[in-house]
Amino acid sequence: MTDVADTERSEAARKLFAGPVEFLKSAPELKFLPDQDVPEIAFAGRSNVGKSSLLNALTNRSGLARTSNTPGRTQELNFFDVGNPLRLRLVDMPGYGFADAPKDLVKRWRHLVNDYLRGRTVLKRALVLIDSRHGLKEVDRDVMRMLDDAAVSYHLVLTKSDKVKPSALGALYEATKVDAAKHPAAHPRIFTTSSETGSGIAELRTAILDAATS
Repeated sequence: MTDVADTERSEAARKLFAGPVEFLKSAPELKFLPDQDVPEIAFAGRSNVGKSSLLNALTNRSGLARTSNTPGRTQELNFFDVGNPLRLRLVDMPGYGFADAPKDLVKRWRHLVNDYLRGRTVLKRALVLIDSRHGLKEVDRDVMRMLDDAAVSYHLVLTKSDKVKPSALGALYEATKVDAAKHPAAHPRIFTTSSETGSGIAELRTAILDAATS
């Protein structure tokens, strides 16, 4: 029975993301946020972690979220409507960890993201993306602590898994699991994904739908 239920949930998630997905708006400040009328799932990650590519892979689009080789390009909260009728929103948060960014830009980023996380009642879960080639960095842990403090549940998602050897990926997964256990808001389930091969994408879609409907 569990296998049947899992299959049904996976198919429901596939159909949802195969349907209408549209860019709604960008919000450089909290006053520009959309109404809190549907569940939201937020995506966080260091600049160049593959966030835009993952959003495109999840939604089966090639250009829904811009991809760029220039780290730190996205400095606003970008909202995407999923489903018709509307079922949930994906929120692409500004990339963090850009070494060359001016201090005032970093400060503005922290205020925007922190205020969004603390004040958004429809935010059901965050996904913190970690580059499989590099693993968790201190700046990632800073964001994890921010999510802990805001009491926002989050999954860690290892991206670009096709870029590392399976043995190294397995070791990284175990190390990440140990690290996540130290954070009260970190969900115990960790995802391993590749936007290029599609590995882990279906499972992440299902987790997003589960979080939005829980």
